[in-house]
Formats: sequence, C-alpha cells, structure tokens
Amino acid sequence: MSIAERLAEVRSRMAEAARRSGRDADAVHLVAVSKTMPASAVAEAYAAQQRDFGENRLQELLEKKPLLPADCRWHLIGPLQRNKVRKALAVGLQLIHAVDKMEVAAAISRIASEVSSAPVRVLLEVNVDEETSKHGFSAAELRRLWEELVRLPMLEIRGLMCIPSPVEKAEYARPAFAALRTLAEDLRQRGPLALPVLSMGMSSDFEVAIEEGATHVRVGSLIFGARSYPQAN
Repeated sequence: MSIAERLAEVRSRMAEAARRSGRDADAVHLVAVSKTMPASAVAEAYAAQQRDFGENRLQELLEKKPLLPADCRWHLIGPLQRNKVRKALAVGLQLIHAVDKMEVAAAISRIASEVSSAPVRVLLEVNVDEETSKHGFSAAELRRLWEELVRLPMLEIRGLMCIPSPVEKAEYARPAFAALRTLAEDLRQRGPLALPVLSMGMSSDFEVAIEEGATHVRVGSLIFGARSYPQAN
C-alpha cells in the first residue's frame, strides 16, 4: 500500500472509533509520526493532505523542516532537554507534547519570556503506569505542582499526554487512557485551564484511545511502514 492509501485507512478507522464513542470525527486530530523517515516520505503524506507531523528528536526535525512545505505543522513528541529549549522555541512548533518535569516547564517559560511574542503551547506528559523507567509526572505529582505550573508565564498548557506501557492487546491499554482522561477532568475542576487536548494512542491502540477521549493520536508505522533503526556498535 502507498502512504496515501495507508493514511486513508487510518483516517477511516479514526472516524469509526469516534462514531462508536458518540464523538465527531473532526474532533480527533492525526499526528503522523515521521521519526526516522526521510523527508520524501513526509512529502508523500503531505500530498495526501496530511499536515501535522511528529518528531521525537529535535535535531531530526530541524533537518527535515527546511525540505518540506512551510505549512507543515510540526509536533515535538519526544522528551525535550532543558539545554535544547531555546533551539526548540526557534522552530515554531505547533505543540510540544512531552513536557515531563517541572524543570523543563520552567525553562520553557523563562526562555519564552525572553524570545517569544506568544505563549508556547505544551502538553504535560503523565506517567500513567508510574514506572520508574518512564518519563512524565505522576498523577500525584501533577496535582501537587498544579498551581505552580499554571502560574508560569508564557506557557500555554493545552492538556495532557501519555505513553502507556506496551500491552499484548489494544484493549489492555484502556485503563491507562481512562486514567489520563479522569486526571484531566480533575485538573479542569481545579481551574483555571480548559485543557482541551488529550494526546494518547499510537499505531497499536489509537482506536481505543479515541474511544476514551483522545483528541490527538500519534500514528507512525501504520502510515509510513515499519522503521529500521541503526544497530549499535
């Protein structure tokens, strides 16, 4: 199948999942995860009307961006180190998905106050499974730091993001997605933010994520094919 055909299939499955959960298909946005893929593959997706693309590594995003149309919307979906915040803000990102600790949020706020004319749109990554090896705030930590986070200037917290632990069946990821949705509802009640975005769900489980309230799904291999990673020496 071509990239255009794969995109059409993913969009159809997204729309069906939205209908099953009583939602408008237009309320769910597809971020095509183009990490490790050449700019030519991104261009094929662009030709098939895809505009939102996700990259894990800032350096790879910086290399691809000049090779592609200016109206591509770039999402940084991997962890952002504090020493790369200034470079990231210069890119003009649509959304930073994975602000995973207070120190990174504070660095974005501080540097944006120096260099940006508009607040930086971010999501807070939540470690829904509370695994020590994974990035993200725990739910308890996010509740504890919430008032401090929302006071940070030049930081527009749009919502939450998660990457659940790998599971054998997509259905097994449902509790993690439901937990993120519930946490967002709790934080909305505390105010003052609307938190309209829930970024959750990938190639293996995006339909379940949509049923549980995802507004953004991050799909890569179903669109671009399997990735091949360089072998470590």
